[in-house]
Amino acid sequence: MGETIFCHEFPNGLVLIAEPMSWLESVTCAIRIPAGSIYDREDLPGLAAFSQELTLRGAGGRDSRKLIEDLNKLGIHRVEDVSSAHAKYAASMVASKLPAALAILADIVRRPHLLEKEVEPIRRGLLQDLQGVEDEPLEKLGRELRRRYYPSPWGRPSDGEESGIERIQLKDVQEFHGRHYQPNKTIISIAGRFDWSFVVDLVGELFGDWPAGEPPPVKTVNHQSKYGHIPFASQQVQIGIAYPCVPYRHPDYFVASAAVGVLGGGTSARLFMEVRERRGLCYSVYATYHTLRDWAGVFCFAGTTAERAQETLDVLLSEIRRLGEGIRPDELQRLKARIKSGLVMLQESSAARAMFIARDWYHLGRVRSVSELSRMVDELSCEGINDYLKRNPPGNFTIVTVGPRELEVPDGVL
Repeated sequence: MGETIFCHEFPNGLVLIAEPMSWLESVTCAIRIPAGSIYDREDLPGLAAFSQELTLRGAGGRDSRKLIEDLNKLGIHRVEDVSSAHAKYAASMVASKLPAALAILADIVRRPHLLEKEVEPIRRGLLQDLQGVEDEPLEKLGRELRRRYYPSPWGRPSDGEESGIERIQLKDVQEFHGRHYQPNKTIISIAGRFDWSFVVDLVGELFGDWPAGEPPPVKTVNHQSKYGHIPFASQQVQIGIAYPCVPYRHPDYFVASAAVGVLGGGTSARLFMEVRERRGLCYSVYATYHTLRDWAGVFCFAGTTAERAQETLDVLLSEIRRLGEGIRPDELQRLKARIKSGLVMLQESSAARAMFIARDWYHLGRVRSVSELSRMVDELSCEGINDYLKRNPPGNFTIVTVGPRELEVPDGVL
C-alpha cells in the first residue's frame, strides 16, 4: 500500500489535500469551510447550522428536490455537520462519480439558492431537534459541560438555541453565507481511488475563481462557574467531568491521548472496571479526549441512579485522580492493540481517511501517514506516559450533573 499524500494550495487560499487508496473502488471528498458555530451572531445562536441547512435546499441549476434526486442517482452517501470551527460537507461514492459529485458540492457551497420559502421548514426541523434534546439527559449534559469547560464561543452548541433559531431570518443567512463561505482556510480532502492531476484541474475549475475573504477574528471569554446542575425529573442521574489536556497539535498529544485511553477507552479501561464492574455504581461510564484548535479536554461521563449518584461522583473523581500515579504495562499493551485495530480500519475506509487528513491539516498543517501513526503507537511506553501524567496530573475539574437534585462536590476539586 502506497502512502503518498498530495497537497495543492490555490491562489485564493483554498487547500486541496489527497491520499490515494488504490486498493479501494470508492472515493470520499470532504469540505471544511470556516463557518462553524463560533461565528454565530451573539443574538442568533444556531445561525451556522441554519445556514448550512439552507444551502442544501437547492443550488446551482437544481431546486431542492432535483438536488436530492441527482445526489441519489450518483449513489452518494452524504454527511453534513457543523462543528465549532467549520461547516462540513462530505460525500462518498464509486470513484467514477467523483467529477459529478464535486460539481454538485461546488454548487451547494458556492451557489445555494437560499430561498425564503425554505426558511420556515428548516426552522421547524431545527426546533424539533432541539426540543428532542430536552428528553435526552445525556445530550443535555454534554452540551452544558462543553459550554462551561471551553471559553465562549468555543463551547457554544453547534445546533444553536431555540431563542436564536426562532429569530433567524433569510437576510441573516444570506449575510452569514456571504461573509463566511469563502475559500481562504477552506480545506478539501479526498481519499480513495482518483487521479491526482485530474483532481487538481477539476477542483481548480470548480473552486479556483471563488473570491477570497478572511475569516473574522473570534473573541474568547473564559467562564467562572465550574459546577452546574440541570434539574431533571428522573430517578437516573448523569454525571459529567472535564479537565484540561494538551491540544491535538501539542508534542505531548499522543501520550496524553494514550493516558485517556487507559482511563476510559473501552470495557477494559479503568473507569469501566473500577466504577461499573467492581463496584456496580453505574450502568455506563467512559472517558474521551476532545480537542479544538487551541484547547482540549478529557471528558468523563457516568450514568447512575439517584441513590448512588453521590458515591459515583466521589469514586469517579478518585479514579480520575489516581490516573496521575501512572499506568501499568498490561494496560498499555491492551491500549496498543485497540489503537492498531483502529489503524487497520482507517486503511479500509475512504471516508475515515478523508476526514482524518482534513483534521490533520487543520491542526498540524501537515498529514501523518498510517505508517507514521503506527510507529508512534509502537514508541508509546509506560515511562513516557507516566512522565506526562506526573507533569500534568488530572485536576482543575469542571463538573455538570443532570438529575433530581444537586450533588456535593468535594473540597479542592474545582
